[in-house]
Amino acid sequence: MIGTSSTADEIIAHLRSMRSEETIAGMARFGIMTDTALGIGNPVLQKIARKIGTNQERAAELWESDIREARLLALWTFDPGLLPEREARRIVGDFNSWEIVDTASDLLTQTPYWRVLVGDFAQDDREFVRRTAFAMIAGATVHNKQEPEATFIAWLPLIEHHATDPRNFVRKAVNWALRNIGKRSQSCHAAAVTLAESLAQSSDPTARWIGKDALRELRDPKRTARLRPG
Repeated sequence: MIGTSSTADEIIAHLRSMRSEETIAGMARFGIMTDTALGIGNPVLQKIARKIGTNQERAAELWESDIREARLLALWTFDPGLLPEREARRIVGDFNSWEIVDTASDLLTQTPYWRVLVGDFAQDDREFVRRTAFAMIAGATVHNKQEPEATFIAWLPLIEHHATDPRNFVRKAVNWALRNIGKRSQSCHAAAVTLAESLAQSSDPTARWIGKDALRELRDPKRTARLRPG
């Protein structure tokens, strides 16, 4: 039985004992990288993460294993308040799948330096590093409740600048960030709709897709009715 005192090697051995070839095949159909996967679903992994708890040194060892499931456990068991910025940047440099990026974004947006990371990662030309910037924006709109609306509105020019990046995992994250900003509050919605309308008229096909897709959601009356003031 694994628990808070379990080592990284013990946890990895436990994960290996649960390997499922059938689940690995199913993951591949969703675009999940399966080269190092053991075929363990996220609900099961999240239960394991709760059992073992946070531990910085052990989480770093789990990450270094390069095993999909161990890396997800690492992301769920790092303490964001204790994660050095240098270590966060090193981890992001290893990203090679949308699943890891989107899981990590929740961790990264809880660090004290997350705003700096957004700007730096957006400038990075590596597909999954750039995706991280916009996944972080999308996640922060939901989880960082106390963040001023101005923070998100100020990132709209960053979204506009990268709206022409045609790479699949970047454009989807840029779109995600724009939609989530627009759903955060009334003031964010107005600013996001203005940008989405502009992008929808762009001569660039990627920017045009991002704008039109965002508008479909942001103009939904049921969603706009739920917008909080601000």
